[in-house]
Amino acid sequence: MSDIRPEMRYTEEHEWALLTAEGVIRVGITDHAQCSLGDIVYVDLPSVGTPAAAFAPIGTIESVKTVSDLFSPVNGVIVNVNPALQSAPELVNEQPYDAGWLIEIRPAGDSQEALKRLLSADQYRSMLNIGP
Repeated sequence: MSDIRPEMRYTEEHEWALLTAEGVIRVGITDHAQCSLGDIVYVDLPSVGTPAAAFAPIGTIESVKTVSDLFSPVNGVIVNVNPALQSAPELVNEQPYDAGWLIEIRPAGDSQEALKRLLSADQYRSMLNIGP
């Protein structure tokens, strides 16, 4: 069963977004996504300073099964990329909501407003057709 955390917001493309204490939005893929992809072998992420457009591709994630696009959940600028994934992409499988995060974005405009456009945990759960 997929781990869906109530404090996070979600996209239909199976990314999660979480506002940090620093005012940036940390982004990763959901537990459901990492399970569907299988073993992650490589993650191609944008450089710090790259503009991000909501719902536009920002990188790729490669598993033993496929290569999938990664999408930005909000408009903004990439301010941090998880350096651990270069040598340990499997962290995305092992800890998709913790050590396996992908990028951090400084949102353009109000970060709370940007997150409100994303799915709540309940809406994401409903999209996946799984119960509480």
